Amino acid sequence: MFSEQAVTSADKTFYRLRTDIVEGQIPAGSKLSETELSTKYQVSRAVVREAINRLESCNLVERKANIGARVVSLTPQGLVQLYQVRESLEGMAARLAAKNMTDDEIAALNELLSSHFQEVKQGQSYYQEAGDVDFHYRIIIGSKNQHLISMLLNGIYHLVRMYRVQLGMAGPRVTTAFDEHRHIVQAISHRDEELAEMLMRRHILYSKNNIATKLGAG
Repeated sequence: MFSEQAVTSADKTFYRLRTDIVEGQIPAGSKLSETELSTKYQVSRAVVREAINRLESCNLVERKANIGARVVSLTPQGLVQLYQVRESLEGMAARLAAKNMTDDEIAALNELLSSHFQEVKQGQSYYQEAGDVDFHYRIIIGSKNQHLISMLLNGIYHLVRMYRVQLGMAGPRVTTAFDEHRHIVQAISHRDEELAEMLMRRHILYSKNNIATKLGAG
């Protein structure tokens, strides 16, 4: 699933469009025009159509009668429903990671956190790229449960990233989120499955509350 190799023109278009949506280059709620996108990415409308269909399956695009394809809107109700699922599934992933990650994988997770420390200490936004450099991604993979991995990474991962990137990664929350990550890694390092799950669920709940505040102010 990651790292993803863009083999075909359709793959490249899909990844570019997905990144532009997640990072807000294409605004939430906006209509997707096959003609405009085919010009922007210099590909055929058929390639754009395939990319839009794939984005619909990972919950970044929705189709409405008489309107066509739109980027999903970031709403308080959507956030609550998404994060209820995320809290449960990623809590389970943390529990399984504490049981199933190898010592080398846990060491790499600690190294990842150390590399994030400098940017957090400087008060910068806690932005993480998709894939292996994303703390949450590493733990999901570390669960070693293929059904869970598929449900998270193919199902809701990029929609979660869309909320996180656009609304959740700046301000005072940066420092506290990093501290929560550190405690989760400690629990995983100690093979404390119950604590790892509890801390992950609490971390995701706090993140949801932070984003909900920003949505309410928007």
